[in-house]
Amino acid sequence: MMLNRKRLILSNINLSGRCYCRFFSSQTNVGEIEVPFSNGTKLKLSTGRYARFADGACVATLGNTSVLSTVVSKAKQSNNSFLPLVVDYRQKAAAAGRIPTNFLRRELGPTEREILTSRLIDRSIRPLFPHDFSCDTQVACNTLAVDGTYPPETVAINAASAALALSDVPWNGPIGAVRLGQIDDEIIVNPTRRDLEKSCLNLVVAATKINLVVMLEGFANDILQQDLLKAIKLGTKEAQHIVKAIEKLQKDHGKRKREYERPLVLDQSIVDSIKSLSTMKIREILSDFSHDKTSRDNAISELRQTVLNQLRDTEADVSLLQDCFNSHLRQIFRDMIFETETRCDGRGLDDLRKINCEVSLYEPLHGSAVFQRGQTQVLCTVAFDSPDSALKLDTLTAITSGIKEKSFFLHYEFPSYATGEVGRSSGPARREAGHGALAERGLMPVVPQQPYTVRLTAEVLESNGSSSMAAVCGGSLALLDAGVALTAPAAGVAVGLVSRHEDASLVDYRILTDLLGIEDYMGDMDFKVAGTKKGINALQADVKIPGLPLKVVMESVQKACDAKSRIIDIMNQCIDKPRQDKKENMPVTEELQVEVHNRSKLLGVAGINLKRLYVETGVQVSPIDETKYSVFAPSSAAMEEARARIAGWLQSERAPELEFGAVYRARVLELRDAGALVAIHPALAPALVHNSQLDHRKIQHPSVLGLEVGSEINVKYFGRDPVSGQMRLSRKVLTSPPPGIVRKLDKT
Repeated sequence: MMLNRKRLILSNINLSGRCYCRFFSSQTNVGEIEVPFSNGTKLKLSTGRYARFADGACVATLGNTSVLSTVVSKAKQSNNSFLPLVVDYRQKAAAAGRIPTNFLRRELGPTEREILTSRLIDRSIRPLFPHDFSCDTQVACNTLAVDGTYPPETVAINAASAALALSDVPWNGPIGAVRLGQIDDEIIVNPTRRDLEKSCLNLVVAATKINLVVMLEGFANDILQQDLLKAIKLGTKEAQHIVKAIEKLQKDHGKRKREYERPLVLDQSIVDSIKSLSTMKIREILSDFSHDKTSRDNAISELRQTVLNQLRDTEADVSLLQDCFNSHLRQIFRDMIFETETRCDGRGLDDLRKINCEVSLYEPLHGSAVFQRGQTQVLCTVAFDSPDSALKLDTLTAITSGIKEKSFFLHYEFPSYATGEVGRSSGPARREAGHGALAERGLMPVVPQQPYTVRLTAEVLESNGSSSMAAVCGGSLALLDAGVALTAPAAGVAVGLVSRHEDASLVDYRILTDLLGIEDYMGDMDFKVAGTKKGINALQADVKIPGLPLKVVMESVQKACDAKSRIIDIMNQCIDKPRQDKKENMPVTEELQVEVHNRSKLLGVAGINLKRLYVETGVQVSPIDETKYSVFAPSSAAMEEARARIAGWLQSERAPELEFGAVYRARVLELRDAGALVAIHPALAPALVHNSQLDHRKIQHPSVLGLEVGSEINVKYFGRDPVSGQMRLSRKVLTSPPPGIVRKLDKT
């Protein structure tokens, strides 16, 4: 099969045994197309040049940023009941003309930005795969060139979309992705990195043809709802240009979609038996509002097992029976919402779960809070540290985002016990990285610049849906408890969707506010929105159907904004302004002025003074410029101790004022190749008298003048060097030049 697709021809074999290989494609299938946008930027898509063994490959270029995306899928269906899709995005240092800074000088594990971009691509393309397609599929996106002007995320999404469309992998695309910004109330398409630094919006919209939205992700600086909706509309419109271009490229150069093995189907009689045995019981369980997450799951599991036991004699595959039961359960769950407009926990479509808030949980913590919404519980803690503790970003992320370090960051943790499961403790998974980044974006615009680094941890203790948005709520409470003057309290909420389709067209739908875990699993959308009462800071739409009409998107944003305003009202009853009374363990910062010639006293030999100060008191001293230092102390008591120690170092013996041009007696401390190190006074730092200032004659070492360690010499003081602050001393000016040597010239 591989020989039919590619042919290797060996030619020009010479007598020396060498052969020259030329690699020919059995078909010349190179194509290229440009996509113009309304603001004059152009996206270029090309195929047929690279990675021709892959099922599909495409290079997308915006500006001078290029991303290669490849698709490979196994021909045989897997045994999974879901699509085993893996998306890997890697940003190579070579693409920016850099060398990785790690020990091995090569790309290692994925960075957080690579993980977030991989998830972004995954959420954009996954809804468009056929529901019964379960072949192992991998989409790999590699940056070929990064210009530092256009961020590569949307370029990678469009490259992946084109590669899937060109491949023989069954996929109901293509899609187009566009980034949008807003500067001075003007929406900008494909903003540059410099534009984004001034923009109050950074939104990525992915859409299919006929203006169906499949993915939304972005963050903003308290943007108004109408401005966000305007940007979504424009992004959907601009994405249509990309969709049409990919369709044309697919028509001219794409492969025919493969036929794949359909999963086995149960006999209709068995399906009817499952429905008759389970329908009434399922309805009873879902209409019993006394159930919580655990009891409802247990009741459904027991019913499932009972039905399977009764059908054991049918000799049907157990996995098919389970899939049929789960499919029937999902259909009944959705039908009941349409019939009664009441959810499985008794709430109406727009009702919130019961919310409880608590702050100041533990005295040693700078700030702490617990946010409980239904059976979702998140513990948030705030820790302050020195500016040196800021989160340093990797080189490629700094180039593409323009951010070198973050002084405020959020770490999200989702341990296995939050869902009553057993799991191994390990590093943060992709899901945790994605949820933490979303919660961080929801809070970052309301956190003012602080004189220290702020780390917010959000640990999920119980989870029944929308834990990332609960992290936003709990984080806002914890920051207020820590005394951080937020510009406004922030909250987050997730809204869901159940819909009905006929002939691939949406005919009816219901939007669910404050999503439960089971509603997320059974529903068609998980739309998270975070922000203040005034505007929106972050949003992320997880769509499970092949696209949402703009009408549904607009209505979902409206319901989410109404819900987060109600949540903020409840949170304000717990704490509505920053804590005024400072805790004893709150950090303290101040500036220290040290003259240049006193730096050695402050630092000590090899910086031993500051190292010992940090180990023993936790106080960090960082240089600001030549004479200014920033002092960070974890508490007021530590700052008092640090002040006393620093004063002792600087004032151990008051240094005399030296007079310019005066002569002083100096003691030799050390003889060096460059000169003699001498001390004028114990309170003054030693100074080097260079060989050129020791004698009128040119000498290679001070020992030729008879100098020894401990001997004393007279030196003249000529002030301090304006750059280094070192004393300028000379012995030469105090000595007479050597007498000249009279030479007799030969008369001849």
